Amino acid sequence: MSKNGKPVVGVGAIVVRPDGAILLGYRTKSGELPCWCLPGGHVESGESFEAAAVREIAEESGITALNDVRILAITQQLDASIPMITGAVLASVNSDVEARVLEPEVFSSWRWFSPDAIPVPLYPASSTVLACWLGTDLPNNWRIYPINQLGEQA
Repeated sequence: MSKNGKPVVGVGAIVVRPDGAILLGYRTKSGELPCWCLPGGHVESGESFEAAAVREIAEESGITALNDVRILAITQQLDASIPMITGAVLASVNSDVEARVLEPEVFSSWRWFSPDAIPVPLYPASSTVLACWLGTDLPNNWRIYPINQLGEQA
């Protein structure tokens, strides 16, 4: 959350291997409860959600060989004290890709999980992004604005 009260625009990236497994990091950031989290972070000024996802995946896990990077939806946390918007981005990778911990102050490990065996607890924005992709129930006080295949709001 923004420390200065300004709106926060972030991105959460679902990175999928050919076997369907998705990448999650164990988030152990000081001052927060440990939880599982998709790669992601803040969108920089002038950056698209897709570009932010590519940058954040590389910065956090070292994965740079991404395929078919596209936005699925925009999510909004309705009960936040400041506007919280997250772009849900999907990307695929080859089966031989390995994630590394490049931000040890934030993540202690990266692991691949089957979509039917996602661990908990999940970081709230990651939970919402995954619910969008999996078609499951949203966490309370979140809303999803789907994007159609042409990149336009549905």
